[in-house]
Amino acid sequence: MKVAIVHDWLVVPGGAEKVLEQIIQCFPDADLFSLVDFLEDRSLVCEKPVTTSFIQHLPFARRKYRGYLPLMPLAVEQFDLSEYDLIITSSHAVAKGVLVGPDQIHISYVHSPMRYAWDLQHQYLREARLTVGPKSFAARLLLYYMRSWDARSANGVDRMIANSQFIARRIMKIYRRRATVIAPPVNVHQFDLCADKEDFYLTASRLVPYKRVDLIVEAFSTTPHRKLVVIGDGPEMAAIREKAGPNVTILGYQPFAVLKDHMQRAKAFVFAAEEDFGIAVVEAQACGTPVIAYGKGGALETVVPVGEEQPTGVHFAKQTIDSLLEGVDFFEQKGTLITPQACRANAERFSAANFRHALMIEVMRTMSAASARLQGRREADLLAQHELRKAPGLP
Repeated sequence: MKVAIVHDWLVVPGGAEKVLEQIIQCFPDADLFSLVDFLEDRSLVCEKPVTTSFIQHLPFARRKYRGYLPLMPLAVEQFDLSEYDLIITSSHAVAKGVLVGPDQIHISYVHSPMRYAWDLQHQYLREARLTVGPKSFAARLLLYYMRSWDARSANGVDRMIANSQFIARRIMKIYRRRATVIAPPVNVHQFDLCADKEDFYLTASRLVPYKRVDLIVEAFSTTPHRKLVVIGDGPEMAAIREKAGPNVTILGYQPFAVLKDHMQRAKAFVFAAEEDFGIAVVEAQACGTPVIAYGKGGALETVVPVGEEQPTGVHFAKQTIDSLLEGVDFFEQKGTLITPQACRANAERFSAANFRHALMIEVMRTMSAASARLQGRREADLLAQHELRKAPGLP
């Protein structure tokens, strides 16, 4: 069986690339395709060569590859996958739109339907300051085209896999398709359980608008008796520094060893984004650290709130300063109910080994079902031919 793996783009390491790494480990002999490949850490693709699209060779593709979004549907359709029996796509944009034949099996791990083209279009337009004017009209027209293509391309997928129940609901809403849920792999073995906590809170992520690190910094700045450490870098860095009070320490980008050390020692990890899954939330729990998370999206599936058996954190209801601080107050009142051991046990549910096991089971189920359907069609064709031969007037 020949296997092809298709990924949207390989530029910087992230959650999608960690998923890709584990898919490759399941199928080490597979061929790998991506629109562009500028990835420096080749371990994430297991040192494999990558077949890229024509976008790889366009001007400024390394830094401005997202600007070629209008060309991406065309580019991904140019991959010739006709010789492969099984195609696995790792898609948060256009990878699932590859062209496949009726006797090929296409399984797509959907990190999310294109957020900026569907339910989060208006939020993205506001953040890009494209709400009015000619550029806004052009952007809306492009996104309309992307929605039409995206919905149509879903028809070529035999089995969809979602990274959370939250994304499975989004897939049902957009594509009207049921999706199997397999949580992304988290390298929990890289994090050590630490029961000795210190008197500070931690948040760590890319400093981009939807992560809402600004909200966390503002909230803690209003309560100077609490210490907050922020790890991460991004375009929001300057704005976040302006909002930070003296009790907030912003470390910027830090190597893994520093991040791990702070995750182990923190009193709690604070997370304010509406995330599809949220790998950092699970990594913190792998260190035995409780989580204070916005109660929407993937955090509802990865953080067990106080009040349930073996709790690992608390949820706050709204992305507001008052609501977040209510969550912190509640944690400080009830945090003794959360044990480092419970946090670690919950994190281990999302290990890379569990991901690989679940993925292989889903692939085998899909292949088996496809084989049964093909056999059924062949038997039906033979029966139809037999009945035609018996028809009056036919030789």
